[in-house]
Amino acid sequence: MNARREAQAAGTRQDIVRAAGRLMLQHGYVKTSIGAIATEAGVAVQTIYNSVGSKAELLAALLERAAAASGSPDAVAAAMRQRIDDAHSASDIIRALADGCALVNERTAGIQQIVSEAAAVDPDVAAFERRRDTARLHDFGEDAAALRSRRSLRVGLSDHEAAAAIWALAHPQCYRTLVRDVGWSPDTYRDWLEKTLRGALL
Repeated sequence: MNARREAQAAGTRQDIVRAAGRLMLQHGYVKTSIGAIATEAGVAVQTIYNSVGSKAELLAALLERAAAASGSPDAVAAAMRQRIDDAHSASDIIRALADGCALVNERTAGIQQIVSEAAAVDPDVAAFERRRDTARLHDFGEDAAALRSRRSLRVGLSDHEAAAAIWALAHPQCYRTLVRDVGWSPDTYRDWLEKTLRGALL
């Protein structure tokens, strides 16, 4: 595939994902059909399957797009990892974790609500959520190891226990409960996350 066709394919994929986002946010996952997404995006149904995949894969792509905002998902994760790797102290690591997790949770809150609702009725979405939770726990294990390498992790706390603490406190559901249900501002959540991570890990 030449560069022009690659650019066209990427543009088509973006159009499809944007269309899916508009419809799912308006009507929900269950009531949004592939046919409706195709009509909204101005493409054939088969183009959706060829470009993105199933309805569950569309939702996964939508979540990645929301997390990345104007960048790419890989770039967002890489930037957070680089900031943690470059941290001079445990406080810098905790601050980077709080900043990164709060930002992604804020960006994805609306889509994450759709994912949670869809997981209750679509086994493919439920499986995607389990894989995502497992991956996040693994990634937070690297953050715990970074704290240990600086001799800062609380005595008696294993890397796995530390990763589980980060996973629970930074979980999208925790964000949604505190910000959307309780009424905290995103900044209040971010500050709480930093203080609570510090208390749990150091």
